[in-house]
Amino acid sequence: MQITPAIFEEHEIRRVYDEATETWCFSVIDIIQVLTQQPDFQLARNYWKVLKNRLGKEGSEVVTNCNRLKMTAADGKQRPTDVATAETLLRLVQSVPSPKAEPIKLWLAKVGYERMQEMADPALSLERARETWKKHGRSEKWIQQRMTGQETRNKLTDYWKEHDIKEGEEYAILTNIIHQEWAEVDVKAHKAMKGLKSHNLRDHMSEAELIFTALAELSTRQIAESLDATGMNENEAAAKTGGGIAKKARLELEGKTGKRVVSSENYLPPAGKKLPPKKRG
Repeated sequence: MQITPAIFEEHEIRRVYDEATETWCFSVIDIIQVLTQQPDFQLARNYWKVLKNRLGKEGSEVVTNCNRLKMTAADGKQRPTDVATAETLLRLVQSVPSPKAEPIKLWLAKVGYERMQEMADPALSLERARETWKKHGRSEKWIQQRMTGQETRNKLTDYWKEHDIKEGEEYAILTNIIHQEWAEVDVKAHKAMKGLKSHNLRDHMSEAELIFTALAELSTRQIAESLDATGMNENEAAAKTGGGIAKKARLELEGKTGKRVVSSENYLPPAGKKLPPKKRG
């Protein structure tokens, strides 16, 4: 499954894309929070709990069509939360009196339509990502490096998929090994250094961090291919070696410039522009 947030009027809506069914599933509580215009996540959660109980007693299919999946909470931990498809959420919206009902319905329909477009033409998803990064103030140079790095990443995960590596946990383990090797800090610690929680680390990397991440993943794939690495043990070895190659390059650059590559720099908005923190669980 592909996990990535979506944005509705500056509100982050957690979602998961299920490749098997080719559908997006959205966090119900995040949608409820938007509908109720409630800045306190816990109060929105309680609202959904009461509504869910009422709909269940009424025999509504909305409740039975909601599943539970683990999603990243505000503290960075994976916690089970109710999710539903856009179709189910469009029906749920009818049960919540809100001035945001029509805008959220249009947004959900738009998200579904865009995904169908992207499946027919994958280049559209890249172009939409480019436009989003531009709006967030990224330079053309940064955007190009981010997209190049994503292509390198995709080639590595394609290799893993074809060589007995399971999507999800095993991908995360190998990714962390590569990161630990080249950066000498794991993914979680790197995110903490930058003050990130549910954000995508790569979207907050500097140009240099993106380049060394791509070098580590490119090296890992090429080493794995040369050995026909299959399964976790062989790919873990390739990950350590690939990350080590990028580490040597990083240390040499740092020695010449006197500047550390791994940093706390990020692209988070200034403190005064941040939305109220959400308590998620």
